[in-house]
Formats: sequence, C-alpha cells, structure tokens
Amino acid sequence: MRAVGEVFRVFLLLGLTSFGGPVAHLGYFREAFVERRRWLTEQAYADLVALCQFLPGPASSQVGMAIGLRRAGYLGMAAAWVGFTLPSALLMLGFALGAQAIGVSGDEGWLLGLKAAAVAVVAHAVLGMAGTLAVGPRRAGIAVAALAVVLLLPSAASQVAAIVLGGLAGLLWLTADTPDHDDEGGVPVRRRTAAAALAVFAALLVSLPIAAALVDDPTLGLVDGFYRAGSLVFGGGHVVLPLLEAETVGQGLVSHGDFLAGYGAAQAVPGPLFTFSAYLGALMPGQSPVLGSLVALLAIFLPSALLVVGGLPFWESLRGSARARRALAGAGAAVVGLLAAALYDPVFTQGITGERSFVVAAIAFVALAVWRVPAWAVVIGASALGLLAL
Repeated sequence: MRAVGEVFRVFLLLGLTSFGGPVAHLGYFREAFVERRRWLTEQAYADLVALCQFLPGPASSQVGMAIGLRRAGYLGMAAAWVGFTLPSALLMLGFALGAQAIGVSGDEGWLLGLKAAAVAVVAHAVLGMAGTLAVGPRRAGIAVAALAVVLLLPSAASQVAAIVLGGLAGLLWLTADTPDHDDEGGVPVRRRTAAAALAVFAALLVSLPIAAALVDDPTLGLVDGFYRAGSLVFGGGHVVLPLLEAETVGQGLVSHGDFLAGYGAAQAVPGPLFTFSAYLGALMPGQSPVLGSLVALLAIFLPSALLVVGGLPFWESLRGSARARRALAGAGAAVVGLLAAALYDPVFTQGITGERSFVVAAIAFVALAVWRVPAWAVVIGASALGLLAL
C-alpha cells in the first residue's frame, strides 16, 4: 500500500501542475519518472509512449495508467488515474455548477505564463529523449521524417502512421539494442486477464449502443455516448471534441454556447483535456450534476483502462525480441519526431505570444535543464512571472 500511496501523491502533484496539453504531460512524466525518480529507463518510457500512441483514447492518461500499473499493480493504476484526473475534473465540475463567473478569457498573464512553461517542458523532454532515442544518422533521420509527416499532414492518422513507418524503418535499417532487463516483467497482468480486458472493451463497444436504443434511460445513454467517444478517438486531446460535440450539442442536450464556454475553461486547467467530460456530464438533463459528471468521466476513461490492461502484457513480451526491439527503436525515434513537431505546433505557436513570453519560456527552460528545478516549481514560477510581466 505504501507504493500505491506514493503513486497517488506523485500523480496528484502532476494533476495539479501539468498544464499545456497531452504533449506537455509526456514531458512532465518524463521529468518525474525517468529523470527524477528513475522508475523507468528512457527506452522503457519511450516504449510506453509508442504503445499509447497506437491505442485510442487520451495518450498521456494511458501512459500514466501504465506507469501506475507497473509500479503498484491495479491499485497503482487506479491511484495514478485518480491523482492525475481529480484536480481538473473537480475544477470542470465547479465551472459547470456556476464558476463561469471567473471569466477566463485565455489572455490572462498567469495563463500565458503557464503556456510559456509548457514550451520549456516539452523542449526539455525532446532534447532529453533525442539524446538517447535519436542518436546517430539513421535514428535522427527517422525522427526528422516523422516530424515532417506530422507537420505536413496534420491529423491523428498521420501520428499513428509516423510511428508505424518509424517501426518499419527500424526493423529494416537499425540494429537491436540490448534488452533492458531491469524493465522486463514489470507488468503484473496475466495474459488471460489481458485477453479478458480486450474482450470486455469490444463487448461494451458493441452492446452499449444496442442497450441505449432499447432502454430509454438517460444514464445508460450517457454511458454509451461517452464510452464511444473514449473508444474511437486516436490522438486524444482536442481530437475528441468533434465526437463530444456530436454526442451533446448534436443531440440537443447541451447548447453550443455552453459547450464552447466549457471548452474554453478546459484550456485553463491542468491535467487531461478529457476531463471536459465532467463538465458536459454535469449539464446533462435528467441527471444530478454530480452524478452526471462522475458517470461521464468514468465512461470516457474506461476504454483507456481496459486497453492498457489488455495491451501492455503483450507489448512487454515483444520488447524481448531482437526484431521487435529494432522496430521499437525506430518507433522510439519517431516518437521524438512527434514530440518535436508538437513542440512547434501547437505548443510553441500557442505558448509564445511575443518577446516577453519567449523570455519566460527561456528562463523556465534554464531552470529545468541547468538549475534542475522540479517541473511543478517551474510551472508555478512561470505562472507568477507571467502574472507580473505578461
């Protein structure tokens, strides 16, 4: 239980301070679990990121679930999700209950400081991962090619395609690394359990729409809509918005104005963007706001939990194969390219609004990379600096 408590405390701190969206979250996770606590090696972390990029759902939350599962079993997985998700979920619920009076417009100095800090966090993560995963001309070439694919053909499909092509290039052109035995066998999930989790995922995806059509129950309809949103979205983050809009605004359950107001608030809170579901669930007619928020939140994240439990054991087995490790080396280099592309757009393009915000980002980067200040302290400091200077 001590390990479970440790997982919860670390992820709660991340849930309180991880601004900047899913790519920035991966930077925060790397700083916390690879560099600072050494729960994972760089290669093991890159493997988890590559797996979660393949899976539908919120990639950063899935990486967090996988880290919690490896560290402290199923309770650790639950602790990681609750800790990382709870702060933003409560804030979004509060906004739905009347916090619109806060009047977040997106151009407040403290929020601009947070966006600038996200630039520093992601830049630090890209450089750190490139130093181990994109070393040498071939791996660097794969990383640059992945960056080009994602920037020139922007879509969730192009992200998956970049990793697939990177894995194929690694299989054909790279040599296999020595397996990282310290990370092997770190997943306490049996294959039978994994197969059952994948079967439950598929069964719910098929049966919930049928049940919702046959039974006129608002709670069941809520579960169906948000479960499908969490199951069918590759890329996570902002990509889920069209599906959520179709399930709420398109069904006449939430007004377009309320939807946009909640989306604006979601940009100003830490943690995963999927907690936008907590706001929408609270607005559902025929539901208690608190119950609707909780149901929507659980329904949209349940597919991710089932897929992580179902996919991680098989992924871990592949890591021991020489051919698989060549492919994973290529996929890891492609992940560096994906993060570098995201560093430019949207992190840099949205986070650097002028000379002053660039100075804040530069100070934050030096604090992370040179002064070794913890990421959460850098975030708080950048927010305070933004409040004064931006």
